[in-house]
Amino acid sequence: MRYPQGGGLTPERQAFRERIRMEAAERFGAGASSAEVARDLRVSVRSVQRWRRAWQDAGTAGLRSAGLVSLPKLSEKLFAVLEQELAKGPVAHGWPDQTWTLARIRTLIGRRFHKSMTLSAIAQMLHRHGFSHQLPARRATERDEEAVTGWVKETGPQVEGPWRRSTPGCASRTKPASR
Repeated sequence: MRYPQGGGLTPERQAFRERIRMEAAERFGAGASSAEVARDLRVSVRSVQRWRRAWQDAGTAGLRSAGLVSLPKLSEKLFAVLEQELAKGPVAHGWPDQTWTLARIRTLIGRRFHKSMTLSAIAQMLHRHGFSHQLPARRATERDEEAVTGWVKETGPQVEGPWRRSTPGCASRTKPASR
């Protein structure tokens, strides 16, 4: 991702970019060309042209930062409620197994909060809050760890046999026979 995990720019970076746009506005007033401004401020000419149009339309106010690109669909308070719902498990919400999928979480968000989100937006939101998309380790409830350990140590080596090492005479290491 190009920006920090939260998406968008940090407030410090927004302020920095706004300062550059304000400096460009001063140079526009002094009559500098777009190429000069771009070279001096180390930005693209295209950006300077876009800033010049905004400056001509609305003055320096048109170059001010607009703030956050977008507000999150779920506020921190609503996400805390979602987290509680996820902790209850999928079975509590009517699914037959204990696996949370993005599609199921999207359905839960729609039912609980009456909001629609894309699967990628849900994945990003969960990632920002520390969730991962790992599959749970599944083990049989009848599994006997002592029996498994004994088999691996005693029976396993007998079943597998000795490992074959590649030697100079091994077919995979030799050149094809000449005809």
